[in-house]
Amino acid sequence: MNKSPRFVSVPGPVIVGAGPSGLAVAACLRQKGVLSMVLERFSCIASLWQSEKLTTACASTCRKQFCELPLMGFPGEFPTYPTKQQFIHYLESYAQKFEIGPRFNETVTHAEYDKATGFWRVKTVGKKTEETVYRCRWLVVATGENAEAVVPEIDGMGEFGGDIKHTSSYKSGEEFKGKKVLVVGCGNSGMEVCLDLCDHSAKPSLVVRHTLHVLPREMLGKSTFGLSMWLLKWLPLRLVDRLLLAVSRLTLGDTARLGLDRPEVGPLELKNLSGKTPVLDVGTLAKIKSGDIKICPGIKKLKRHTVEFIEGKTENFDAIILATGYKSNVSSWLKERDMFSEIDGFPTKPFPNGWKGECGLYAVGFTKRGILGASVDAKRIAEDIERCRNEEAALCDRSVLIYREC
Repeated sequence: MNKSPRFVSVPGPVIVGAGPSGLAVAACLRQKGVLSMVLERFSCIASLWQSEKLTTACASTCRKQFCELPLMGFPGEFPTYPTKQQFIHYLESYAQKFEIGPRFNETVTHAEYDKATGFWRVKTVGKKTEETVYRCRWLVVATGENAEAVVPEIDGMGEFGGDIKHTSSYKSGEEFKGKKVLVVGCGNSGMEVCLDLCDHSAKPSLVVRHTLHVLPREMLGKSTFGLSMWLLKWLPLRLVDRLLLAVSRLTLGDTARLGLDRPEVGPLELKNLSGKTPVLDVGTLAKIKSGDIKICPGIKKLKRHTVEFIEGKTENFDAIILATGYKSNVSSWLKERDMFSEIDGFPTKPFPNGWKGECGLYAVGFTKRGILGASVDAKRIAEDIERCRNEEAALCDRSVLIYREC
C-alpha cells in the first residue's frame, strides 16, 4: 500500500540540482541571508564530476580562474589546470563554507506552479520510493545541460556482442588494455577517452562524422579561452576567430589532413550560434598524427564484433565507447511551457536573458558558457530573489501598519 506523500513548506527557494550551478546559487543566496533548500537525485554533490573518469569542462582544459564559483576562489596551491579530484575537493569545501546541505537521493518527478496559492509544488521520490511534496515561493532549475546521457540508436547494437558503454560509465582505459576500441563522438570527451585508451595500451579508433574546430589548449602563453575573452574586449568576434585559427594552424598544422575538417564558421561564432564547444587539444592530435588513433567515418550498422561504416568498409572491434554527450531533462518533470523549450529542455531566451521566468521560476547552468556563465546567472538570481523577498516583506509590513491604524 502506497503511503501518502509528506508535505514540506519551504520559506526560501528550492534549488533542483547540487552541481556547481546549484551550489553557486545557494551560496549567493546564503550571502544575502536567504536560506534555500537544494534537492539532488544522487548521493553526492556534482554527481557527473564524481561519476566520470574524464571531465573536460574544467580539468585539463580550463584555467582555474574560469572555473571558479562566486565568492570563493581556488586554493593558491592548486595548479593552473586543476585535476578532477582537486575540483571536486573545491566544490565540497565550497558547500561546507556556505553551509549548503543538499537533500540527497531525492529525484524531482513533477514541479508545477499553483496559481491559486501563488506557490510552486515540487514532488520528489526518495531512495525507498517515498514521496515528498515541497511548497515554495521560488524555484531554481539547476539540473543543467548535462542531466542525462545521450545514447544513440545504432542498427545492430543488440548483435554486437562486445562492451558498449557511454562515457558517463567510463572509468579507465585499463579495462581495455590490448583491445580494439571504437570511440563514437569527437568532442572533448571523445578526444580525451582516445588519449586515455592510448595511455593504457589499447588500440582506439575515433568516429568523426562532422566538421569540428580543434584548438591548442594554450596560445601565446595564455589559455585559449582566456586569450579569446581578452581579445573580444577590443576586436570583433570574426576577427578574433581568424586570429585563433591562424595561431592554431601554426601550432597544430592543417587538421584536415588528419581527417578533421574545420567548419566554415569560426570557433567562437559557432559557439554563439549553436553552443558547440571547440575541442581543446591535450595531446590527442599527436596520437592521431602518429597513427596510434585512427580516424573513421560514420557507422552504418553493427554486427558480431564488427562495425560497418557508411563508406562500405568493415572492421572488427572489441568494444565501443559512446562519447555522444548529454542533454537536459527539464521537460520531463517541469510542467511549464514558456521559459523552457519542450524540444531541448533549454530556456527559450538565449544568454544573457534566459535566467529568469515568470512566477518565481529561474534557470542556472543553461548558458552553454560553462561555469563562468553559470556564475553570472547565479549572482543575478540571488539578487532578484533578495529584491522580491524585501519587496514582499515591505508590503506585508505596510499591510500590518494599515490594519493597526484601522
